[in-house]
Amino acid sequence: MGAAEVYGTHPEEIAALLNAVGASAMVLSFPEDRAFAALSVGRFKAWRSTRLDWSGAEVIQRSESFDADGLRRLMTSCGEADELTVVFWSNLAVPSVALAAALVADHAEAVLDCTPECWIYLTDSDVLIEFQDGEGFTAARVPHGPGR
Repeated sequence: MGAAEVYGTHPEEIAALLNAVGASAMVLSFPEDRAFAALSVGRFKAWRSTRLDWSGAEVIQRSESFDADGLRRLMTSCGEADELTVVFWSNLAVPSVALAAALVADHAEAVLDCTPECWIYLTDSDVLIEFQDGEGFTAARVPHGPGR
């Protein structure tokens, strides 16, 4: 089965987040997911399959610890409250979600409870945050030009 066939087959993983934010979130289709990924995570090389290689990127902040309070602070410091934000999960079976940065901050617990790894792309600020459970986070400006 290809990525398009697997994409979004486990929406139950994000059900609590969707219930918390209601109609303010949009579940992305596979083409929408791939379009946003090309502008963000796709600009980085992969390292150990589910991590990004941050070499050469303008890293804004790193931390070995990360929790909902940390995500709230990071969303506030990296972007504007009404900025469109896309949350990608480490498994394509879990569909990506687009919502305002303020909602990511307000529902940080629900975001981090969905899967152990995620990437949060702040579209206007052009910032990508990588969260790896147990390893903290990295926030960096998305480089321009192809990464992979």
